[in-house]
Amino acid sequence: MPDSPRIYGGVDGSARIAERRRILIETGLDLLGTAKPDLTVRGVCRRAGVVSRYFYESFADRDALIAAVYDHVVDDVAAIALDAVAAAPKDDRERVHAGIRAIVRAVAEDPRRGFLLFSTTTVGDILVAKRAESTKMFAHLLATQATEFYGTTRDHNLDLTTHFVVGGFAQVLTAWLGGELELSEQAVVDRCAELLLAASPR
Repeated sequence: MPDSPRIYGGVDGSARIAERRRILIETGLDLLGTAKPDLTVRGVCRRAGVVSRYFYESFADRDALIAAVYDHVVDDVAAIALDAVAAAPKDDRERVHAGIRAIVRAVAEDPRRGFLLFSTTTVGDILVAKRAESTKMFAHLLATQATEFYGTTRDHNLDLTTHFVVGGFAQVLTAWLGGELELSEQAVVDRCAELLLAASPR
């Protein structure tokens, strides 16, 4: 029978591992949220205040940490948007505004999120792949919301539309966060909501 996790200071081993993983992911986000991240295992461990063996108990290498950080941010933003849509009145205009407002606010209030998701800076092939993966995921979520709300059939036209909308929205946020679009946060929300509603199946 396997030994139970050892307990130190009232905290068992699995909880300590989970906490170290959380700290490393948060540190990774701090670094990835800058223009020139010192994203090496040594750099992450130094900033997190942990020794390298604790890094490897959770991540195989640097790319595994990058993937985990990216997934953490995407999951957070998706959950924030879905919660906002679920809490909005049962009206397509209100729901669309709520979802877009939540996403824009999420990346505006934490610049690290915006930089990681929408900056033109990349850290190796893994970040390029994760961005492509998240585009597909958000397009799928949008298509699911559309079929549930409008009662439409999922088809190639809907998939094309959702990819178009998600890609365009990402480009708008990239330009806005980078200072190329001099618009207020509310203006970005309102205009993007109008465009999404115009593309919605009726």
